[in-house]
Amino acid sequence: MSVVTRFAPSPTGFLHIGGARTALFNWLYARHTGGKYLLRIEDTDRKRSTTEAIDTILDGLSWLGLSADEAPVYQFTRRGRHAEVAQSLLDTGHAYRCYCTPEELTEMREKAKAEKRSVRYDGTWRDRDTSDAPIGVDPVIRFKTPKDGETVIEDAVQGTVTVANTQLDDLIMLRADGTPTYMLSVVVDDHDMGITHAIRGDDHLTNAFRQKQIFNARGWDAPIYAHIPLIHGADGTKLSKRHGALGVDAYRDMGYLPEAVLNYLCRLGWSHGDDELFAMEQAIKWFDIADVNKGAARFDYDKLSSLNAKYIDGADNGRLIDIALPGIEDRLGKPVSENVRLRLEAGMNSLKSRSETVPQLVELSMFYCFDRPLEYNENAVKLLDGDARVRLANVYPDMAKLDDWSQDSIERAVKEHAEIRGFKLGMIAQPLRAALTGTNVSPGIFEVAAILGRDEALGRIEDATRSN
Repeated sequence: MSVVTRFAPSPTGFLHIGGARTALFNWLYARHTGGKYLLRIEDTDRKRSTTEAIDTILDGLSWLGLSADEAPVYQFTRRGRHAEVAQSLLDTGHAYRCYCTPEELTEMREKAKAEKRSVRYDGTWRDRDTSDAPIGVDPVIRFKTPKDGETVIEDAVQGTVTVANTQLDDLIMLRADGTPTYMLSVVVDDHDMGITHAIRGDDHLTNAFRQKQIFNARGWDAPIYAHIPLIHGADGTKLSKRHGALGVDAYRDMGYLPEAVLNYLCRLGWSHGDDELFAMEQAIKWFDIADVNKGAARFDYDKLSSLNAKYIDGADNGRLIDIALPGIEDRLGKPVSENVRLRLEAGMNSLKSRSETVPQLVELSMFYCFDRPLEYNENAVKLLDGDARVRLANVYPDMAKLDDWSQDSIERAVKEHAEIRGFKLGMIAQPLRAALTGTNVSPGIFEVAAILGRDEALGRIEDATRSN
């Protein structure tokens, strides 16, 4: 059997982090088995489904590298096929028309509540002759749920799960206006798309019992179900926005790299020993649904940020510059010059090793990009007191006379200057950092001076000695 998986989001909002993990697990299992990974947009809820949400989902999947192997299937376009299957179930006695009015259904619910029973449809029209149908009431079509026995799901994650059929009522397959419901549409689409494995959140487990019954009534093979646990916050409670229940686009905006997000999501409910950092190529070799945990995973921003720092440190410098440039240019209010880009390229190894996210990388890079005179932050101002400016003025000539403007020669000249005057190196290096960067935090200051170039570095030192 060739494996076919599917990710089936409802386009009623953004692609949240839990949905992204579901897509990833489907993608990984298809790749691991040499199968196919498909996408189905479940847009049957016409009031809540939006084009903007669809675009956001597709964009998020593309950014993560989880685009499907074929063009997306849009569920609403297949409503005629869904209705056709409902009719066939009606014709074979596995479904019936229900003429209950909204008022009757309300009365049914209220009675069940009063008697402290589960609120379920009571089967009023299950075996009733349609000749009794009231005039002017358009019927829904309900599935005839077996009354006896039980329905068993051999779940690839949860194990054997059983429900007594008496616990399930007769679900609606076609509404009174002829539109199909989610339960029917999912079954028909999974069959027609050849889905062999339905990997989804365990909040769908109760749906699986109903859906399997429809598969059985049609004589179709149900897919192998794999219901993966939901993601909780670091405190063990239901995932909310404060925990990280955001759209994938928000993580991109916060400066996380897609490969870091994928790596982190892999470890939410699945792991391979103690391995924490691995490429998707390796995950494909290791991944198996049987290894997914039954317990809920916990989302931890700190762990994601720590992992992201490792990916930033190992990323290609040119790619990082391209990712960071929009943020840099927004801060500058103009495009960066070729000279500034060269500085960023020369300094990127040190900059990226100090960054957990792209915004941090942008912030650390700005001193290479600002025009003179620099604005000094509060800590830099403290470093540039009167005595410090005198020390900068004194070291300036020793730096200016250097024939070789390199990191080693600059460092050697400053150290010799400090030794001759009996200063600790920091008494010159710290004011020098403030003068060259406008901050008190940066990569090695002699590296910075070399990358800025003779004219820019000496100009910034001069500016600092004149500041008040």
